[in-house]
Amino acid sequence: MAVRSARWSLIGDSALALLLIGLAFLPEVAHEGLNLAELPTRPLDALGIVALLAQCLPILTRRRWPAASLGVVCAAFIVFQLRGYSGTFASLGLAVLLYNSGAHLARHRFAIATVAVVAYSGLSVALHAEHSPERPQDYVTFAPLLAAFWCVGAWIRSRARDTAARQRRAEEALVTAERARIARDLHDVVTNHVTAIVVQADAGGFVTEPTADAHRSFTAISEAGRRALTELRHMLGVLDGAGQTGWHPSVSQLPELIERSRAAGQPVELTEHGTPQPMAPAAEVAAYRVLQEALTNALKHAPGERTVVTVRHADAWLELEIATDQAGPTNPDQADRPGLGRGSGRGLTGLRERLSVVGGELRSGPRTDGAFSVWARIPADSLTPPEKPG
Repeated sequence: MAVRSARWSLIGDSALALLLIGLAFLPEVAHEGLNLAELPTRPLDALGIVALLAQCLPILTRRRWPAASLGVVCAAFIVFQLRGYSGTFASLGLAVLLYNSGAHLARHRFAIATVAVVAYSGLSVALHAEHSPERPQDYVTFAPLLAAFWCVGAWIRSRARDTAARQRRAEEALVTAERARIARDLHDVVTNHVTAIVVQADAGGFVTEPTADAHRSFTAISEAGRRALTELRHMLGVLDGAGQTGWHPSVSQLPELIERSRAAGQPVELTEHGTPQPMAPAAEVAAYRVLQEALTNALKHAPGERTVVTVRHADAWLELEIATDQAGPTNPDQADRPGLGRGSGRGLTGLRERLSVVGGELRSGPRTDGAFSVWARIPADSLTPPEKPG
């Protein structure tokens, strides 16, 4: 859409430039335009033709280089006025560029306007020195006309910015309302169901003489449910704007994730290399979620199988690898799916998207030794992906 709009803008600017050039050579209207000098008419020579074209052709570049285009047109306009050439219809290109500068200049607007005023003053003095019949007050009264073109462009720019701001506020209001709706749905549905799970797990721990394994299972379920409720409350606070944005999972909590998996019956081994380094909050959350998702997949699709977690700390990045002793899918199209290809693979897809935001990368799939591996490298500053060590 943007390319099509730019193409149509270029077509329109080209047509306008050609129209001004054509009318400047048409005897019936060639003398119409912005004429400050009222000097004796000089036929167009080579310099005059160049100056005429230079007042019109910069219309083609006015959107991309508004300041430079205005400068070229102003210089050509000054030459045209001092030389007294015929074909002043081309001088309307100055009006177009003044309007364009008011509408499209984003930086140095005041400086460029000041330069334009100084250039106009110098032209007025030069024309008076060339014995132009115009009086000094005529130049003064003509200046507001030129300024009006700039002001109209500035007004259009202001209107466009106000419209964009209103549209942005409306979109933000829609996003806020949708976030509030999601927060309500999460609270009404997920919170209630998880609370029921916690209550049932707590009650299960008091059944008549439960076995030790059953008691550990009920305890793990209850603790997992309470942790889920805690994280859910924090997420709800973020969604509905109630704050609590300061809390986030951290790399220091990775051993806790592993202990919880062990308590759930998954044999997990942890190996760490290097010294933990400070990381940006987004990077820490990404690392936590990678390990959380990988351990959940291992427990769900390869329960009881040996799982090895390897954490490598470096100055600029953190590397995680979680390998479970159960082969992944043999079908390459299912390489993102853990275990025996069961599941939708959405968790790993979501992780890959999360890591791309912080400049990291993630790979998953079966290894040559038959284990299913999830590997991630996360930059500590969450800005740019670090170079892989040689």
